Amino acid sequence: MEEQRYAIVTGGNRGIGLEICRQLASNGVYVILTSRNQSRGEEAVEKLNVSGLSNVVFHQLDINDPSSIACLAGFVQTRFGKLDILINNAAELGIIIHDDKEFRDGGGFWFHNEKLKAELQDIDNLTEERIDEIIQWFLSDFKANKLQKNGWPLTVSAYKVSKAVLNAYTRLMARKYENILVNCVHPGYVITDMTSQTGLITMEEGAKSPVMAALLPDNGPSGVYFNKTQIAPFSSTVMPST
Repeated sequence: MEEQRYAIVTGGNRGIGLEICRQLASNGVYVILTSRNQSRGEEAVEKLNVSGLSNVVFHQLDINDPSSIACLAGFVQTRFGKLDILINNAAELGIIIHDDKEFRDGGGFWFHNEKLKAELQDIDNLTEERIDEIIQWFLSDFKANKLQKNGWPLTVSAYKVSKAVLNAYTRLMARKYENILVNCVHPGYVITDMTSQTGLITMEEGAKSPVMAALLPDNGPSGVYFNKTQIAPFSSTVMPST
């Protein structure tokens, strides 16, 4: 008999996160659906339970609150004793889309600082400390209105930088923890509230690739970037990843 697998999905109360929970549970995984808002999270779990998926439970999580993260970790340790899958789906877009076509065609995601891109892709020399320095450098320049002067993106700046460093951090974690598969996934441009409904594919389609990556066998690839379900290079286009 196959051992029960347990998964946490952050930002699981709506959109692609909710659909990821649905698909994981449908594959027999016991899912801890998390969201910052307690009532919305509980409502999402109730809907899944009513649909016949009893293997989904709710736990509150604010990814910006260390005490909330610790509380969730304690819950998983006490109740299940292990965790097999973590899908980091929660995010804040923090922008208003004025030109749907330009954003949809990629205008919202280009990243032009070639020197910084090269440094983030140089995984043999990159360190966690350097990633932290890059983040602090960006924040300092943002506050000082020096984004253009120092070559940072001028549109959707924080979003682009966060995705670039997340991709780099993923590769570092994959090297550091060889017994854990750590990957990035671009699910496609999904029609959700996060994209202001400007996406091109459904939530059902978008959830397939994160779920595929979550269910990889133990000998599957690690430290890679999935463009939907296919491994792709960590390219110059910084697309959203999970």
